Amino acid sequence: MNSRHLSETEIEQYFEQGYLLLPDLIALEALARYDKRFVAFATGECEPASQMNIMRDIMVVKGAIEPETPLHAVNKMFSFENDPLLYGYALEPKLLGTVRSLLGDDIYSLATNVFNKPPGIDGRHPLHQDLRYFRVRPADKIVGVWTAMLPATRETGCLAVIPGSHKGELLEHAEPDWEYVNRAFFGIENIDLDRRVHIEMEPGDTLLLHPLLVHGSGRNRSQSFRRAISVHYAAGDCESPVREWRQGKQIRHID
Repeated sequence: MNSRHLSETEIEQYFEQGYLLLPDLIALEALARYDKRFVAFATGECEPASQMNIMRDIMVVKGAIEPETPLHAVNKMFSFENDPLLYGYALEPKLLGTVRSLLGDDIYSLATNVFNKPPGIDGRHPLHQDLRYFRVRPADKIVGVWTAMLPATRETGCLAVIPGSHKGELLEHAEPDWEYVNRAFFGIENIDLDRRVHIEMEPGDTLLLHPLLVHGSGRNRSQSFRRAISVHYAAGDCESPVREWRQGKQIRHID
């Protein structure tokens, strides 16, 4: 299968801006398989794989809304490493080629997620830095990948980033002062929102994200779902070795 490696210009852009958008990186046929598998788990058609977690949206949990279907109740699914079909995304040759262009050949997957933003639910994700959720360092040896499974537009609640914000430090995070905030969705206060750049994406488009880049997403104001699949990778030679953080975590070495 064909791989995909980043050019010097793309690598420079990633480290200058903190992100890089790669159109059409993942084939639509593969995305359809991943999407169908996620829906099967989210609707209860399939039993979750070992250590997989399916998180219901806080508005559903608190009874603020009655979901139309089981799929409308799900905010995200994480830790899908033990499902071979979904984990196939983390092993996509083109995806691995781009990640290895930044981290080198020896890499681990740190975390896996499918983000589901149903219509009729707040679903905002406050502006944050992914490094807050990881213990491995340094930040330059970690990269997140985020592939749109369904259209991500301003209307459906696409990602917004603050270019260059990865050049600073890990900022203080707190739970936003919102009526409904999903579990573990922490955010950064006092951010200049005028600096945001909204990244609209079509299915198969993939965003590479530096773990210190400030980013988040807004409400879904449409009548459609917004869905994306994501993995974080770390280089095997991190100064805080991945191997020392493996106990109890779904961390996989990628051959």
